[in-house]
Amino acid sequence: MKNITIKQNIDAEGIAGWIAQRLETKLRESRGPVAMTVPGGSTPFPIFEELVKHDLDFSRLLVWPGDDRIVPEDHPASNTGKIRALFDPVGAQVVTLTIMEKVPHFAIAWLGMGGDGHIASLFPNTDPQVSDPAPIRQLTPDPLPPEAPFDRITLTIPALLDSDEVMFVIRGDDKREVFDQAMRGDHDLPIARFLGAANQPVTCFA
Repeated sequence: MKNITIKQNIDAEGIAGWIAQRLETKLRESRGPVAMTVPGGSTPFPIFEELVKHDLDFSRLLVWPGDDRIVPEDHPASNTGKIRALFDPVGAQVVTLTIMEKVPHFAIAWLGMGGDGHIASLFPNTDPQVSDPAPIRQLTPDPLPPEAPFDRITLTIPALLDSDEVMFVIRGDDKREVFDQAMRGDHDLPIARFLGAANQPVTCFA
């Protein structure tokens, strides 16, 4: 796919700098808020820690979790609570996902991917559709991941595609192979459906 760029061996500081540069441009081009959506899990947080060190107008940044476990924000399994702990102190607004929220256009849609090809909380068993009319859905992964056995709330493929550009941070050879197969159209997992419908630039840090 011509719109996908693979960047290898970039550390957390380098990825954060890449994000900050793009956010700075978007903030300069607009007087209003700029939105980005971000993943949970362990991989993003060292990058978040570097990103908040940058000199950005964080007061105009809206940070949307791409998905979360349906638990209180002070629960250890809450992505939103952990994201808020990093971004609140610099003045960014972190959104709590609910099905009542009006989803904005994103400057950057940052996604993670599981070894089963899921993105956000769009697991294979949920059969996510590119044409989904809903921007946010509540769902139950099957099987429930043992490390996080909770129902989920997630942005859908169309909501994630409503973005200027997309980025992934993929760690591990197994996940990279799933991603590469998706680029080639070798399977129909959620990641492949998403990439097949994405027309904007996609950058994968591997």
